[in-house]
Amino acid sequence: MSLFKNIFSTSEEENKESKIGWKPLTDLAQLDEINEASNVKPVMIFKHSTRCSISRMALRHFENDFDLEDTIIPYFLDLLEHRDISNEIANRFGVVHQSPQLLLISKGKSIYDVSHNFIDAKDLKNHI
Repeated sequence: MSLFKNIFSTSEEENKESKIGWKPLTDLAQLDEINEASNVKPVMIFKHSTRCSISRMALRHFENDFDLEDTIIPYFLDLLEHRDISNEIANRFGVVHQSPQLLLISKGKSIYDVSHNFIDAKDLKNHI
């Protein structure tokens, strides 16, 4: 049974188990908030597909190594529920859509973006 739970879990279930205080990214207007907030503190966006085992693995590895709670504002985007937001992220920040994908936003610009097995919490530290 736990195998099926791991394969078919929802982003809500994933967020409940996470040690990261993810802010759900569910509305296009939040991108304006992210722009503003990134002028004060770096903002991270993790774009995740809840049906993709590679995305789930990348998320779990990232969460296990993440220790930047006071340094960064973490946003979580469920791509399946909010593809329009993902498309706007690609447009607004000049990145190619990937899944999974991690972006670091500072002063309204994407200064770092990686996808798939290149998502690494330790490497993220080097870009803050």
